[in-house]
Amino acid sequence: MIIVFDAKCLLCSRWVQFLLKHDQRRVFRFASIQSKAGMDLLARAGLKITTLETLLLVDGRRTYQHTAAIFRVLHQLGFPWKLAWIAWLLPSFIRDALYRWAARNRYRIFGRSDACFLPNAEHRLRFMEDPMESR
Repeated sequence: MIIVFDAKCLLCSRWVQFLLKHDQRRVFRFASIQSKAGMDLLARAGLKITTLETLLLVDGRRTYQHTAAIFRVLHQLGFPWKLAWIAWLLPSFIRDALYRWAARNRYRIFGRSDACFLPNAEHRLRFMEDPMESR
């Protein structure tokens, strides 16, 4: 599974750091929207960086966005994180509207870095640059 994220967004970078810490089975790989791999994955999903209001989860040929992506990611982490599915009881139009609002305002609310998030040496191989690595 590949998570495409905004490496200049401080919230997004913290999310990736959280996943690196809690993804004990090493299920996830990562591609920033600033990389060629990330741009290619976004394009395949029909998304544009200029209007991006979601992280993208790529699972083989399927893609997930908004809260569906978050729930699937947390489910992969196992207990206790998979308990987040309880929020699925909220209608998706409410969950996703809140998610899109936060994503649209992510730089203003959470901050932005002039430099992209860079993984340490231990995790560097989990980050994609070549879009062909996603196959």
